[in-house]
Order: sequence, then structure tokens, then C-alpha cells
Amino acid sequence: MEPDAVAFADTANEVSRITEACHRHNVPIIAFGAGTSVEDQVAAAQGGVCIDLSRMNNLVEIRPQDMLAVVEPGVTRKALNQALRDTGLFFPIDPGADASIGGMAATRASGTNAVRYGTMRDNVLALEVVLANGTIIRTGSRAQKSAAGYDLTGLFVGSEGTLGVITELTVKLYGIPEAVSVAVCPFPSLVQAVDAAIGIKQLGLSVARMELMDTVQMQASNAYSHLSHPLQPCLFFEFHGSPAHIAEQSEIAGSVCKDCGGTEFTAAEQAEERNRLWTARHDAYFAATALRPGAHAWPTDVCVPISQLARCIQETAEDLEKEGILAPICGHVGDGNFHALLLLDPEDADEMARAETVSARLVERAIAMGGTCTGEHGVGLGKMKYMPLEHGPALSAMAALKTALDPKGLLNPGKIIPHDYVVSIL
Repeated sequence: MEPDAVAFADTANEVSRITEACHRHNVPIIAFGAGTSVEDQVAAAQGGVCIDLSRMNNLVEIRPQDMLAVVEPGVTRKALNQALRDTGLFFPIDPGADASIGGMAATRASGTNAVRYGTMRDNVLALEVVLANGTIIRTGSRAQKSAAGYDLTGLFVGSEGTLGVITELTVKLYGIPEAVSVAVCPFPSLVQAVDAAIGIKQLGLSVARMELMDTVQMQASNAYSHLSHPLQPCLFFEFHGSPAHIAEQSEIAGSVCKDCGGTEFTAAEQAEERNRLWTARHDAYFAATALRPGAHAWPTDVCVPISQLARCIQETAEDLEKEGILAPICGHVGDGNFHALLLLDPEDADEMARAETVSARLVERAIAMGGTCTGEHGVGLGKMKYMPLEHGPALSAMAALKTALDPKGLLNPGKIIPHDYVVSIL
């Protein structure tokens, strides 16, 4: 699914002129950032013009006293943090890939730090957006909160380019912690590991990262990243704060892990060990694909209330084993989000059908538990079919918003809202 043309924009005014021309001639518009999304958010489902925003990569302003930065959408998260290195501040949202800030807002990205710092939804204060007809609007402000009118900023964050094209963002920044420590703890079972994560969360410990890897993922990561952790489900932790504070928090977390069956809570404070651990976590995708060279990798994610997390992961693991699907599981268990990476032979029709069944049951299971079809990957094309199941009549309200802001249906058409719902509103 390729666009008919690509337009490289350098300014918001250029985006406006391109969008206005497309609107006048009824041509679909697809905004493109770094292309790291996994649910076909930037696929040109109906052709049209792709607006490449990668050249809009200027840091407009950094305001250390206000703890915010104003950036163009093509700025990547690594570039932003590099620019912040002398300010004592950092931008915490870390989806793994070096995604563009604009794309991260459009897909409501999160990542390993979400348990402490939240997601893009929590960290975007204001936006500049080009609407379907080329009109440029600003939403929000540089204030930390507002009670003035509708939350338009929140509406555009997560809209995946279906309501407007983001051309500037004001994002929150945070102080670099005085001290950081990490820890790893293996468990005899997935359920015990998740129970420990729930216990730590319920105690309100100031964990910045709390990640789970199942046995299959640990096998893959040990081999790929040259680690030597036990081949058991493992929790990875990171603690931020003063040295005394993180020592106390780490000790309490270790006690919880021990009570839940954890076999050895190993802490490390050296930067080299921390970087090695989190590099391995970020390389989990590549490690997993190395388990079955040449396989098609199908990533999927769901998010459930933390009370349902152990059950959801366990039932998913059992389902994968029953269907004979190789799929390492890892996730941001601190906020109820986990991923399965299905490794498949695309030439094996039976295996692909079983994978489709497992994926559908995973989503249905999560929604039945009060969760969502996606915690951070977004909807795009891949999860759109589950939107009616998750949202029911509320999906018609979303379709009404889409129609109000994009009456011709030109902005990233065929994404998020199934066509039937848009038609029914019209």
C-alpha cells in the first residue's frame, strides 16, 4: 500500500498548503514521521499523498525553568534528549525505537518508563495541528494544567493522523534522577513474576521501569545479548531517586519478590550494567526473531487491569503452547501492558490461520477482562476490526468527531474507524 506521491514539508505553512490542495482535489493525506509504527498506521490504504515530516526536525525552544520543550514533529526522542544533556532534564517516553516525537504523539506511544512517567497522553501540553482543509490551529498551552474548554490536545494525541497533521509539540520534561539502580529477579513461573509486579505496584514503590520477560524471551535475549540469566520468567527493575531512597525501595521490592517465589534479586548500580540490561530489553525484538531465522514476526499487544494481568498472560501462554505457536512474551507489567511476538512461516497457511485465531482470542480475552486491544501499538489497520467490540456505541461518537473534523474522510483514511461507522454517521 504505497502513496501516489510523497511531499517533503519543511514548515507548518507548507503542510497547510499541501493539505489544502489535497482537500480541494479530494486526495487522501497520510502523515509520515520515522515509520516505526507496527500496525500499518502510515500505510497508504487508499493511495494519495504522503507528507513526510522528517525535515521538520528543529528544536524550537527549551525552557528549563518551565520544564518543557517545544519541538517540530520530526525531532526524534534521542535527538531531544541529546539536546537536553546539559540542562539536567530529560524526556522520559521510551518506546524503544528512535521514533519521532510527532509520531509518538500521533500513536499515543509509551514504553518502559510509563509506570513512573506516564505515556505521551500525559506528557504533551500543547500542539500545533493542520486540519483537513489546511487550517492551522493551536491546542493547549504551556501551563501545566487547564480547565478552559474541550481537551483538544488529548483528542489529537493518539488519533494516528486521522484528525489532523501535527506540526509542533510542547512536551513535559523531568529532572534527571540523582541516582539510578537496576535489578533482575527470576521466578519459577509467569504467575509468580506477575504477582510480584502487582504487589510492588500496590505498595506504591517508586519504580521507574518494571519489565517482564518470559522463559522463551529470556532464552532469546541470553543468546542475542550475551547474558547469563536463568532460563525462567524474569522481572527487570529500575529505580530513580536519591541513593538512600532507591536503596530502600530496592530492598522492599526484593522482599516482595522473595515472598512471591523469586529466587535471586540481583541489584546493580553501575552505568555499564544498567545500559547492558536495558539494551537487552530494547533488543528483545531482534533477539526473538533470531530464534526462528527467516520467520515472519507478528507483534501484538494488549493491556488489562493489573489485577487481571497474571491470568491474561498465563492463559495467553497456554493458548500459544496449545496451538504450537512460538511467541516470546515480554511487557511493561507495571501498567498491565504486555506483548507477544508471533514467529511464523508465512508460507504455512495452517500456521498463519492458527496465529490469527490466537491473536483474536488474546484481544477478546483482554477486552473481556476490562482491558483494551492495544496498550501502546495503536490501532492502524491491524487492530481496527476490534474497535466495535471494545467501544460499542462509543465508536459512533468517534466517527462523528472524525466526520466533523474531516468531512471528506481524507486524513489517513481506512484507519481506526471502520468504514461502516463513518458511512452510518453521514
